[in-house]
Amino acid sequence: MAIELTAKPHATSILATARGQLDLAGYAVLRDGLLKIAADVPRGLIADVNDLTIGAASPAAVFPLVASRISDWPGVPFGLVTRHPDHLRLFRRFATDRFVSVSPDADAAESALLRPVRRGARRTVPRSPNAEDVAREFVRQRCLDWAIPQLIYDGTLIAAELVRNAIQHTESVPQIRLDLRRGLLSVSVTDDDPSPARVLERPDPRDPGLGLRIVAHAAQAWGSSRRWSGGKVVWAVLRVGRGEPD
Repeated sequence: MAIELTAKPHATSILATARGQLDLAGYAVLRDGLLKIAADVPRGLIADVNDLTIGAASPAAVFPLVASRISDWPGVPFGLVTRHPDHLRLFRRFATDRFVSVSPDADAAESALLRPVRRGARRTVPRSPNAEDVAREFVRQRCLDWAIPQLIYDGTLIAAELVRNAIQHTESVPQIRLDLRRGLLSVSVTDDDPSPARVLERPDPRDPGLGLRIVAHAAQAWGSSRRWSGGKVVWAVLRVGRGEPD
């Protein structure tokens, strides 16, 4: 039976319910589905796997992998729900529960999630000649409000490049989102096109594609993620710096 994944709100998190057979074929389906849900940046992500049949030990590694992939960006805490004795034995045997909290029900999982203190802001950027200026000013003002002026230069540069890329390569009205938590500032821009953003080879400096190279150079980490709600988000993470406010 193929993996079936559904998602719905639960308290302040998103509850993703997985059914079917978690074997090597289902590994990628479950992994990509959970990452898409996390890309919409819920406050928490809970995976209910009670009705999931885990056919072998190796596919269970999908859960620590998802937790690791979403730890820096989007910084969403992740937990599991199961009461199945075979699951619990497997998770203990392979130390899955060292990396992901395992709870008997969704309410307990919600309570177990360790959420970092975070600040967030978002703004829709109109498709206009001054879209990049709007993005820069939005980031500049939030950095001042959050007492991280040292990130104004890189933050505004990244925001302008991501907005420019979204407008040039999609028909979307982009939305920019900022999140500050655990000493990391993430700058992300969403659009309605699921095609991933890629850094292109540029044998000639006049060729297009410089923008994402600038983003990749300035950021600690960056990426392009498809969203469960549709489209994609292109994101970059900056570190505030040791001893700075978070």
